[in-house]
Parts: sequence; C-alpha cells; structure tokens
Amino acid sequence: MTTETDPTAYDPSSHTEQSTSEQSTATAEDDAAVGDALAASTSDASLARTILRSAQIEKEIDQDASRFRVLTGDRPTGNLHLGHYFGTLRNRVLLQQRGVETFILIADYQVIADRDGVGPIKERVYSLLADYLAAGMDPEATTIFTHSSVPALNQLMLPFLSLVTDSELRRNPTVKAEFEATGGRPMSGLLLTYPVHQAADILFCKANLVPVGKDQVPHLEQARVIARRFDERYGRSDASTPIFPPPEPLLSEAASLLGTDGTKMSKSKGNTIELGMDADTTAKVLKKAVTDADRTITYDPANRPEVSNLVLLAALSSGRDPQEIAAEIGDGGGGTLKKVVTEAVNEHFAPIRARRAEVAADQGYLEQVLARGNERANEIATATLDEVRTAMQMTY
Repeated sequence: MTTETDPTAYDPSSHTEQSTSEQSTATAEDDAAVGDALAASTSDASLARTILRSAQIEKEIDQDASRFRVLTGDRPTGNLHLGHYFGTLRNRVLLQQRGVETFILIADYQVIADRDGVGPIKERVYSLLADYLAAGMDPEATTIFTHSSVPALNQLMLPFLSLVTDSELRRNPTVKAEFEATGGRPMSGLLLTYPVHQAADILFCKANLVPVGKDQVPHLEQARVIARRFDERYGRSDASTPIFPPPEPLLSEAASLLGTDGTKMSKSKGNTIELGMDADTTAKVLKKAVTDADRTITYDPANRPEVSNLVLLAALSSGRDPQEIAAEIGDGGGGTLKKVVTEAVNEHFAPIRARRAEVAADQGYLEQVLARGNERANEIATATLDEVRTAMQMTY
C-alpha cells in the first residue's frame, strides 16, 4: 500500500450535478483509479515504502504505544494450530505487552461468506477464545468480540457500500482470493462485499494499525479508500481531523510453516498440529511428517522444503537458529529430526496447553470474557455509528 497515493480521484460535491453519462464516466474513472491503487500497492517501490513505514511505526510504538489501536482477528472455522501461533498469535501478544490497545475480532458472520452453514460455530468460537487466552492474550488489556454481537459495526456496512462500486469489488484481491478458494461456486453477496465488511471491522473502532504479512498489504487498501471517501463526502465541517483515520499496515515477520505433509498448512487438510493437542498426539502427528531420502539434515528451504520445515519448527519452538539445529542433527536422519522437533514443540507448548485446558474447562469464565469484550465493542461501535449518522445528517 502506498501511503502517499490518493486512489480516490473522487469529487462528491460535483457528483450530484453531473448528467447520467458524466456519472458513468466518473464512476469508470473512479474504479480505474482504485484498481490502479490496489495494483500499485503490490509494486516493489510501494512495498519498499511500506516496509520503511512499518519499521518507523515500530519505533513510534516504543516511544508512545498509546497513539495506536490495532484490529486483527480470525474466522471460527476450526481450532488454531502452530501456524497461527507462530504466524500471528505470538505477535499479538507482543503488541499487547508493549502497551498497544488491541481489538481481536472473532468473525463469525464471515464463516457464511463462502459456506452453506455455520457448523458447530458456538463450540468453535469458545475454542478460539480459549486459544487466545492460552497464548497470552489478556482480556483486561485486549478486547475480544464477535461480529454478530455488535449490530452497530455491521450497520456501518450500509453507508460504506454506497462508497464502492460492483466492478471495484470484483477486482479486489481479497474477493479474488476468496472466490478462487470456493472452487468456482457462485459468489455470495457477503463474499462480494467482504472487503467492505472488513473495512467496517477496522474502522468501527478507528483502528490505525492492522498487522499483515507482505502479501496482504493490498487487502487493506479498500479500508483506506472507504475512510477517505467517507470523509470527502461527509467529513466534519471544520475539516480538522478525518472521521476515520486511514489504517496503516504493520508488517510482521511471521514465520511461514508448511503442514506436516509438506503442503500449505490448513485446517481442512488435517496436516496441522493444533494448540490444544496433547504431547502424545503431537508425537504421533510428527512421526508421520514428510521428510526425504537424504539422511544428512540441512536447512535448505528452497531445495528441501519438508525437512527444512521441521527444522524451522524446532527452531521456532526452542528459540534457536535453524542452521545450528540442522548441524547438530547431522546425519541422524529423519527419525532424529522428528524426535528433536517433538521434544521442542512439546516443551514450548506445555504451559500454553496447560493454560488452555484450564480455561476451556471453565465455560463460565469464557462466557464472561466474551460478554465483556462484546460490551466494550458495542459501546465503541454505537459511538462511531452516532458520529457517522451525525456526519450524514441522519439524526432525527
């Protein structure tokens, strides 16, 4: 994402005075501008600027964490696994410890964006919550809430939808990626408007930071576009500050782990090690992990992805260098490697699993945490919606 680029070449003051043909031309130009912005956000130059800005934000957090508010979250489609932990959960805990106000969304409405039903969603919501708490998220410092419990957040979708076009949404990288994952089945309206719902998630609490990987930077651009367009059309009369601060990406150096079969780690593939697994189950899963025929263990992700993935997992779990671990195992082969990984994983996650078992067994506590988070999110969402309705002159 390019922070200096304004992709909204949009003039609301003259829009109402245009003829139908002029409006069509303006809309096409608008869509093209936003499409260019989304494409530009993936360019090498733009990514370089984003990396530099993200590094600057890290320093600013150390100087004054109170300036920032983070929004992040997950869909409750299954239990969290080690990929989630090393990819996102650990970073969330670190941000919390540094004093950044954090909102974590359990996106239950988004489960039905590309599915015919919700499945055992209540069980999964509380499982997700138990994973968060076990990993170190503190409900006294972090607001954890569910989509469906915050009506005002979802109501923001209506004015936000008026600020985007159909063709713009269809070109959005988030929609394209989600649609491809459906296997070609017809796209639901909720899936098509996914980026707008995502914008409402971010903007309802006026989050100004969203932790993302480098490949997810374009997904944040739509929220920035909506924030700008709303301010251009309905902004404050004194124009001193925008109603919605444009959210910025906070790049995380998240470790990318493969599944135990050597392919992308996915709950649906059954190639994961879940946070809630016990030590024996973890050992059985890792015993079946794919390696290769070379007995000499090396850390070479490009040429030996399966072996290197296991070495990396051991390194992440033990806080050591993967090259060092590979050298120690030497010609011990896959069996020794799997033993080393199993010991490292089980040792690292033993306290997390103990904490998870404790909180998961206390349903009353989980309900209390979620109720408190939903209450806090509702207070903020209602205040934001009131502000939006005032800006739109819809207070009666």
